[in-house]
Amino acid sequence: MGGRRGRGIEDVVVVGAGAAGLACARDLCARGLRVRVREAGDRVGGRLRTDRVEGCVVDAGFQVFNTAYPQVRGRLPLRELRLRPFTRGFLLCDGDRRTRFADPTKAPRQALSGLVSGLGGPRDIAALAALTGFAALGPAGRVRDVPDVSTRQALSRYGFRDPFVERFFRPFLSGVFLEDGLATSGRFFHLVWRSMARGTLCLPAAGIGAVPDLLASALPPGTVALESPVAQLTDEGIVDGDGRVVPARAVVVATDAHTAARLLPGLAVPPHRTVTTYYHLASRSPLGEPTLVTDVRRRFANSVVLSEVHPGYAPRGYALVATSVLGGDGDGQEKAVRAALAECYGTDTAGWELITTRTVPAALPAMEPPLPLSRRTRVTAGRYVCGDHRATGSLQGALASGARAAREVAADLL
Repeated sequence: MGGRRGRGIEDVVVVGAGAAGLACARDLCARGLRVRVREAGDRVGGRLRTDRVEGCVVDAGFQVFNTAYPQVRGRLPLRELRLRPFTRGFLLCDGDRRTRFADPTKAPRQALSGLVSGLGGPRDIAALAALTGFAALGPAGRVRDVPDVSTRQALSRYGFRDPFVERFFRPFLSGVFLEDGLATSGRFFHLVWRSMARGTLCLPAAGIGAVPDLLASALPPGTVALESPVAQLTDEGIVDGDGRVVPARAVVVATDAHTAARLLPGLAVPPHRTVTTYYHLASRSPLGEPTLVTDVRRRFANSVVLSEVHPGYAPRGYALVATSVLGGDGDGQEKAVRAALAECYGTDTAGWELITTRTVPAALPAMEPPLPLSRRTRVTAGRYVCGDHRATGSLQGALASGARAAREVAADLL
């Protein structure tokens, strides 16, 4: 693919302006290549999308932003996101009883409340401290040195008893993995736990959509073309939505897995996890702190009062509550969730207004063992693919996959 560029021919067309595509484009531009990003939607970001609904800041499904991700630290001026942190730790709801749990290496007094409440025994608390300490301080590469097993098997190897796994890890991790069987790769679990131990979970003041906006702002003006779908790839480049051939020396497909497989026939599509988030507007906050709430009975994956994270997420005098459940929006599900929230928050939810429901059908790739933490992006000569479905289901995975695609494209073109 080397040689001189032709007049009017782009060096690289990147299809998709999600996190992976934006990272790839930025790295290629930094190498002096002429890049064009084509995005079918009306804004950048893909699943990292924020809308305004009835005066509320609503993300496309509940999101968190982790400051410990290496790609995040290397690419984003975090101060510009005006990050607002969640409380360290979370509240575990069991009926009308709530137990506060925190990292025993940072808040031992709060962690010991788990002992007092009967959530875990001394062995479990000690194992949690050892796991968290190793995750925070141990080398990240160590995770690749051991055979990959499911998270459930990994937790057993760490020394946790089954009752603690069921009451602590299973409800909490269901909202992270978007599956509640702990079937997800133990490698990925270790990386997630490491990032939580080393970083802070936050939300940008303007919503998660501020992240791709900031990534896009680092590109040369005119690099991203919105509402510019790609119909197919050809030997010369791409065919746009109007049937025009756009020549390019290389094409990087940085879309979701199903769209990528349509553009690159034969590409394997991994199974995906679906999540639905209900956004309720309440006349007052049911919890006066920005703390994640999980449910032992797994009636919902997690819930949080977003306006406690940042007051600007809701109109003045109101509270915005986001509650996520696994799967789609089934008949009667919102009513059942509302009843569960009334019990867990200890308040009457009958007057809460459901302002919107967001279902994300392919929110995360299923990441069962053995899980490769990264995959080559080169599919055929001049054709590449990147995204979290080619790495790990996280912002870190998407950015890292985009960075890898840029390296492989540059190696072929320069």
